[in-house]
Amino acid sequence: MFRIKKLDIFILRQFLLLFIGSFFISLFVLMMQFLWQYVDQLIGKGLTIDILGQFFWYMSLMMVPQALPLALLLSSLISFGNLGESSELTAIKAAGISLMQTFRSLIVFSVFIMFVSFIFQNNIGPKASQKITQLLISMKQKSPELEIPEGIFYDGIPNCNIYVQKKDLQTGKLYGIMIYRMTGSYEDQAIILADSGMLQSTAEKKHLLLSLYSGEWFENMQSSEFGNSAAVPYRRESFVAKKIILDFDGDFNMTDASSLSNNWRGKNLKQLSNDIDSMTIHYDSIGQSYMASARMSYYRKDSISKKDSLQVLKIIKSQKVNFDSLFARQTDTEKRATFNTALSKAQQEVMDLEFKQLITNDGDWLIRRHKIEEWSKFTLALSCLIFFFIGAPLGTIIRKGGLGVPIIAAVLVYIVFYILDNTGSKMARDSIWAIWFGKALAPAVLIPLAVFVTYKANNDSVVFNFDIWKNLFMRMMGLRVKRHVYGKEVIIQNPDYVEDAKKLRDISSRIVRYSQKKNLKAAPDAIKVFFRYNPDHEIEHIGEELETIIEDLSNTRDKVILTELNTYPIIATKAHTRPFERQWMNVVAAICIPAGIFFYFRMWRFRLRLLRDLRVIRQTNANIISRIGTIIQGDL
Repeated sequence: MFRIKKLDIFILRQFLLLFIGSFFISLFVLMMQFLWQYVDQLIGKGLTIDILGQFFWYMSLMMVPQALPLALLLSSLISFGNLGESSELTAIKAAGISLMQTFRSLIVFSVFIMFVSFIFQNNIGPKASQKITQLLISMKQKSPELEIPEGIFYDGIPNCNIYVQKKDLQTGKLYGIMIYRMTGSYEDQAIILADSGMLQSTAEKKHLLLSLYSGEWFENMQSSEFGNSAAVPYRRESFVAKKIILDFDGDFNMTDASSLSNNWRGKNLKQLSNDIDSMTIHYDSIGQSYMASARMSYYRKDSISKKDSLQVLKIIKSQKVNFDSLFARQTDTEKRATFNTALSKAQQEVMDLEFKQLITNDGDWLIRRHKIEEWSKFTLALSCLIFFFIGAPLGTIIRKGGLGVPIIAAVLVYIVFYILDNTGSKMARDSIWAIWFGKALAPAVLIPLAVFVTYKANNDSVVFNFDIWKNLFMRMMGLRVKRHVYGKEVIIQNPDYVEDAKKLRDISSRIVRYSQKKNLKAAPDAIKVFFRYNPDHEIEHIGEELETIIEDLSNTRDKVILTELNTYPIIATKAHTRPFERQWMNVVAAICIPAGIFFYFRMWRFRLRLLRDLRVIRQTNANIISRIGTIIQGDL
């Protein structure tokens, strides 16, 4: 029976404070990222505070489902990193409480957040998305705030280009005005020059009142009734004061929501399912009508009886028709007409099919977007639970609290999720991948990662030990360090030179026999390597004996022997025989052809390196044996 304990309350209390802070931080970052995409539609439009307030409010509601998993990841990393750094997690484990028992209150909380995220996406998120889409379209259609600059042409007013030489900011008066006004076309343009003027907006903000003083008006009269008269090619007017009404809608008008019926983000699961069924039936009927039309036009097949078809077949077999000869009998004019007729029919059919393809592709694209949105509601909610099982174990492994390492780890995990999810969505949207595969790509990658780090954290395994990963990388790439043997200041027991020389001679003879038997220069047999491996322990025995001799000779005071000991290579005793210890791993590597090719050439490289190492060992053995003989003769 699940009973709430003080430990559960303690951990949940520590977690909730961090979760609330992480949630608002994540929400703010996501809102800024979204705002950056549409900042050009907000600046210079003269939007009121209430419109901007609606925009930010609906934007925050729309970003809540995306902020929840990121907040869970970051807060779980920081909370368990703090517990590990302050040794509280060690005390909890010392009390006999397992890691999963420590997690259980937060697991219940994460499941609750997962359902909250799903309900939010299904009920509140679509309405917020519909509203913010409506606001964005309305903002895009709104005319910009009128701010005429000095010295350049301003085209913010419809059908007008205005140039102002100078303007008085205190009185709002404009000086040196030049206006190019387009009424219908380039042939009906008017040019207005004025010494000064004033520009004001009407009360209803639908028009602009332009008051001009001391100027001239030039207008082309080509489209008027005098356009064909050579005596009156244009109209010229001089004025002392003149007022012009310009169309300029400076008010904010909300777009009709009925035009957003195809906005898949503004629909819940029930609406998505109904619309998918409706669109599928609609576009299937269109496709069937296109197929019926194509069969009638291009693939027409008249229905005749079996008896008549046999008679037609006999006639065709009895009369051989050579179309090339029939075409050759035609005149040049008839040939050209035949070519043109065939070409026009082919072009017409291609254009017809391309037009129909555009319609069917649009329908398929729209259906796929609705299905992707269906999957997104589930995968984004599931990511809350996945991110917790990544963040909490990582926090116990890293044992670093604060805002340093946890934020770096959280950002890296979220970037991986973001890249995988967006790649899968785009591939599914473009019909390259199946929809289920594209949307399941991110969870399929992150769930094994969550299982792995949870298993490692539950078993107190060292995952982020730099030395372990460094050694693994060096073994994989075949890198190795040089041997370092130094003279000892205090020697308790001198080396047994005679016995060591005898063992070195034996090792040299065994190396010669092994090299002749194995033929290390030749390429390895892939079948024996991956499928029929026979154990080969000779190099292991040689390496163990050689290390024992080196350890004994390191007690010498002779500098020549110490120098020769450092020339011994550190040999890999197993890498030249097979890629892995276990047979099934070798079989899997062979089946995965790219991996198999890598490991095959890697093993061949190790065989060639082993051949060079054995030669170095033989030469070093000979040098040390010779030096030992000199030392023994000197002692005698």
